[in-house]
Amino acid sequence: MIDFTAVEQGLNLLFSDFSPWLVVVPGIIIGLIFGATPGLQISMAMAIFLPMTLYMDFVQAMLFLTAIFTGGSFGSGIPAILMNIPGTSSAIATAFDGYPMARQGRHNQALGIALASSVIGVLMGYLILFVMIQPLSLMVLKLGPAEMFAVILWGMTLIASLKGEQVLKGLMAGFVGLLVGTIGFNELGMARGTMGQTYLLDGVPVIPAMMGMFAASELFKLANKGFIVESEASRKVRIGEIFEGFGMALRYPWVMIRGGLIGVFVGAVPGVGSSVSNLLSYVETQRRDPDPASFGKGNPKGVVASESANSTSEAGSMATLLALGIPGGGATAVMLAAFAMHNITGGPQFIRQQTDVVYAIIFANFAQVFLLVVIGLLFIPLLANIIKVPMRYLIPSVLVLAVMGSFGLTGNMTGPATVLIFAVVGWLFRHYGYSVPAAVIGMLLGAMAEKSLLHSHQISGGDIGYLFERPVAMGIVVLMLVSLFGRPLMARLGRKRRAATDAPS
Repeated sequence: MIDFTAVEQGLNLLFSDFSPWLVVVPGIIIGLIFGATPGLQISMAMAIFLPMTLYMDFVQAMLFLTAIFTGGSFGSGIPAILMNIPGTSSAIATAFDGYPMARQGRHNQALGIALASSVIGVLMGYLILFVMIQPLSLMVLKLGPAEMFAVILWGMTLIASLKGEQVLKGLMAGFVGLLVGTIGFNELGMARGTMGQTYLLDGVPVIPAMMGMFAASELFKLANKGFIVESEASRKVRIGEIFEGFGMALRYPWVMIRGGLIGVFVGAVPGVGSSVSNLLSYVETQRRDPDPASFGKGNPKGVVASESANSTSEAGSMATLLALGIPGGGATAVMLAAFAMHNITGGPQFIRQQTDVVYAIIFANFAQVFLLVVIGLLFIPLLANIIKVPMRYLIPSVLVLAVMGSFGLTGNMTGPATVLIFAVVGWLFRHYGYSVPAAVIGMLLGAMAEKSLLHSHQISGGDIGYLFERPVAMGIVVLMLVSLFGRPLMARLGRKRRAATDAPS
C-alpha cells in the first residue's frame, strides 16, 4: 500500500533544496490573517495569491497553497471563539462552546484548545492520507448523487437535533435555510424564488448571509454590554493560560481521534467537507458525553471536536484532489487551477506516475504542523486583545468589516444588503428559539442537495426503488432516522422501564 521507494524520492524532493520551504511561513501567516478576518475566506486568499505560483515549481506551489489552507483552517476558529463569528463555515461548531468560554473569561484556554486540536487534526489527517490515499479514492468513487443527498440530509438532521427539546424548531430552521439556498437558477436552468429580482438570479450570497446571521445578530444582542468579557480581570491575555488550554485539549484523545476520522472521511466527499464534518463531530461528541447539557455553555470538548474535525477534513479533500482530480471545496478548486497552470492533471494516473510528488506534499504538511504551533502561539496573543476593545468601538468596526468584506465578495451592493437583512433574520431566529446554525448549514448545502436530488432522479427515472439498490445510501438514511428519533425513543423506553419498576407488585 505504501511505496517506500517513492517515499524516499519524495523526501529528497523536499530536502535536497531549501527553496520549497521559503514559501511555507508566509503561506501560514496569510492563511491565519484571512481565516481570522470575518468576510475573508481561505479560498479567497488562495485565489488572490494563485498567480504567484506561476513563478514556482509545482512542489513549491503546492506547499505555498497548502500552507495557506492549514493556517486558514485554524485562523477561522479565532473570531468564532472571540466574537461568535465563524471565519468560515468549517468553524461554525467551534463557536458553540468557544464563544461561551470567551464570555466566561476563558478565551486564552479556548484559543489554546483550538490550536492544539487543529495541529493534531492536521497531523492525524495527513497520516491517514499517507496510509490510505488509494482506498479513500476508491471509496469516494462509490458515492453517487443519492449518497450525497443522504449525507446532506443527515448533516441537517444532526444539527437540528443539537438541542433535543427543540428538534422541530431546528428542522424548520434547516428547511428555511434549504429553501433560501435553492433561490436562483437550478441545474435545469429554471429560476426559483427570485420574486422578479435580477440580483437573485445567482442565488443568495451565502457567506454574507452567514456573516449577518452569526455576527451582526450577535452584535445586536451585545449592544448594551461594555465588553465581550465583563470582568476586567478576565480580559487579560495570558500566555500561560494559552499553554494550559493547549494541554487541556490533550486530555480528550478519543474526542480528537473520533473528530479526525469523521473529518477525513466526510472531508473526502466532494462539496460537503468541513462544512459538515465539524458539525457531525460536535454532535457525535455531545451525544456520547455523560453530560450533554453542558455543551453550548463552554464545554472544552465541543471546541476539540469541531477543530479536530475541520482541520482533518483538509486531508480528506486533498485525497479527492490528488487521487481523483476532483476538488472537495473552494480551496481545493484553487489548487486544481494550480495543477492546470503547471500542466498536471490529478487522478489515478497522477498518483501512479508521480507518487513521489504526492508523498512530498503529504510530508510537507507534517512539517507545516510544527510551524503552525510556533506561528499560532505568536499570533494568538495579538488577536486575543480584541476582547479589550469596548463594544462601542467593536460593534461598528466589525459591522463595517463585514459590510466591506461582503462587498468584496459580490462586487456590488447585494453583499452588504444581504448582511443587513440576514442580521435581522438571525436576531429574530435567536429571539424565538430557532437554530441559526441549522439555517446557515441549510443555505450552504441547499443548492448541492437539490443538484444531487436532480441527478438521482435522472439516473433512476423517478423510481423510488433505486434507493433500495444503494446500500450506502440506505445506511445513511437509517443513521438519519436514528439521529432524529433515537433519543426520544430511548427516553420513552426509559420512562416505561422506571414506571414498571416503581409499580407496586
